[in-house]
Amino acid sequence: MNPGDVLEARRYAVTRADLVAYADASGDHNPIHQDEAVARSVGLPDVIAHGMYTMALAARAVSDWTGAAEVVELGCKFTRPVVVPADGTVTVRVAGTVKSVDDGLATLALEVTCDGEKVLGMPKAVVRA
Repeated sequence: MNPGDVLEARRYAVTRADLVAYADASGDHNPIHQDEAVARSVGLPDVIAHGMYTMALAARAVSDWTGAAEVVELGCKFTRPVVVPADGTVTVRVAGTVKSVDDGLATLALEVTCDGEKVLGMPKAVVRA
């Protein structure tokens, strides 16, 4: 990895079944992630993906790009929900650029979008190069 390298974007399809599986694995059974009526009652447009699930997709892209490299830092702000339709899928796109490589650590600037809108603010990863 070299500073300025553009990492090939990854696309991940998200379904309501994925949200159920994530809720079971994480223990986060907040109904805004599974129940349309509850999601709408709190002002959301529909069921939304867990923020940590969206961040996990970013981590998956980092893993895809770097193989077995150790991730020493991963962070972001949750800025916009990923709305998941009842039927079908929504796609989360993760793109990245190598910002720097110093002392064996590579810093990756990420861009995580859904339907052309950024869903994570200031996402970045630091991996042992």
